[in-house]
Amino acid sequence: MAEASSKDDLLQLIKRFGAYLTLKISNFLPISLYNLDSRSVGAIAGFAVAIVFTWRLLRSPNGHQRRQSKRQMPAPSSSTSSVGLNSNAQLISSGDCSSSEDLRAQNVVDEFFQPVKPTLGQIVRQKLSEGRKVTCRLLGIILEESNPEDLQKQATVRSSVLEVLLEITKYCDLYLMETVLDDESEKRVLSALEDAGVFTSGGLVKDKVLFCSKENGRTSFVRQLEPDWHIDSNPEIVSQLARFIKYQLHVAAIRHERTGSNVFSSPSLEQFFGNI
Repeated sequence: MAEASSKDDLLQLIKRFGAYLTLKISNFLPISLYNLDSRSVGAIAGFAVAIVFTWRLLRSPNGHQRRQSKRQMPAPSSSTSSVGLNSNAQLISSGDCSSSEDLRAQNVVDEFFQPVKPTLGQIVRQKLSEGRKVTCRLLGIILEESNPEDLQKQATVRSSVLEVLLEITKYCDLYLMETVLDDESEKRVLSALEDAGVFTSGGLVKDKVLFCSKENGRTSFVRQLEPDWHIDSNPEIVSQLARFIKYQLHVAAIRHERTGSNVFSSPSLEQFFGNI
């Protein structure tokens, strides 16, 4: 700090002396220029050169530093800006990579924890509460026909219920039963079941298809077999068996209120197992 202050003071002194000398020379030259000898002119010129040299000597460090700093300024600025741009680019790039990696990781986690849709077999077992024996009426549930009179003409297995029926036979001891009016109706029913592949694809055999001549005969079958589940479309049968059977499914086009805590209602067998 002291060195800089002394240089500034000397600089101001030289400036003032130079200004004074310039004034004197300007006043002197027009009058006495031709009266000066060579020694006087040389002294004045030497003094002027000394002043200029001293001036440049004192100004050069600061000026050189300023010029050098000016010359060096673009380089650091360029370098800094370049580094800044590279840093920003790297940050942006790393940010994009990070967000992309986070997204991929999140997708993997979502896929891993995504609920797996249960299979029909799992639904059947869950709906039946691991029941091992099931009894089921044919008319209106397994067959398209809805009364014994229709079976005297034809018997048609509902294609929409076939898959559910086969799954039940895999996990449960299934018995099918129906009221028929004659032997021909019985044969039509067995033939329709066989054509649908019920006896070959599942665990059902013809001996487990039971026939009776009256509705109350179905009640007797169910009570003797003591199944875990009974499936029927007749509300009277369901009501009669409510005390004896653990679970029942009442299949009806119009949903009825439960006759007990162990009685379920559904428009069809496949819809009951399709809604978990």
